[in-house]
Amino acid sequence: MILAAGRGERMRPLTDTLPKPLLRVGGKALIEYHLQNLARAGFHDIVINHAHLGQMIEAALGNGERFGLRIHYSPEPVALETAGGIAQALPIIRAGFGKGRRPFLAVNADIYCSMDFSILLPVLHRLRDHPDSALAHLVLVDNPAHHPNGDFSLEAGRVAVTGKEMLTFSGIGIYQPQLFQDIVPGTVAKLAPLLKEAMAGEKVSGQRYAGSWVDVGTPERLRLLDIDLMRPVS
Repeated sequence: MILAAGRGERMRPLTDTLPKPLLRVGGKALIEYHLQNLARAGFHDIVINHAHLGQMIEAALGNGERFGLRIHYSPEPVALETAGGIAQALPIIRAGFGKGRRPFLAVNADIYCSMDFSILLPVLHRLRDHPDSALAHLVLVDNPAHHPNGDFSLEAGRVAVTGKEMLTFSGIGIYQPQLFQDIVPGTVAKLAPLLKEAMAGEKVSGQRYAGSWVDVGTPERLRLLDIDLMRPVS
């Protein structure tokens, strides 16, 4: 699932007329990098939720055929936050793909990441085969300058609210559907409280990613990333 329902307030006025996932960087829309990377890693079915100017996302990406994917859309009349958006899309993830209550990968649309998503396939298989081992698996990165205190700690493969070294949640995670079982579809709900509750029960695993990652949260970060991606390779 690609989470694309955010308003992109910090990106205004760019996002007044264009949804944030369609902002172009390095010659293509932000969300296209994810679609291409997911297809390359062997994923086939993608759910994209949207709210603000969401029909523009559907018009731009279509059914996913040109990416070698099948794209399914989960429209939201108003943005439901991360957990609310996932809960709203669960019927598509469950019934639409015929995979029951299997874990799934979710990626924030407003990040740039060069990760090879195939490295997460063993985690998906582990959580599928051992559903009681974890409710979520988070990809953490080193703290960027704009977020020096981080979000969570990682020790021995387990993620906790506090610890010796704090890292930043990348916006890439694998989730068991039951993590969202108490959320009524159509209601606004944040992801962090669910994760913290699961962490208290030692039900969140994780890994550190040291490759290229940018939270494209402001026009300045978008501009710098665009310059970097457009720079000729020597």
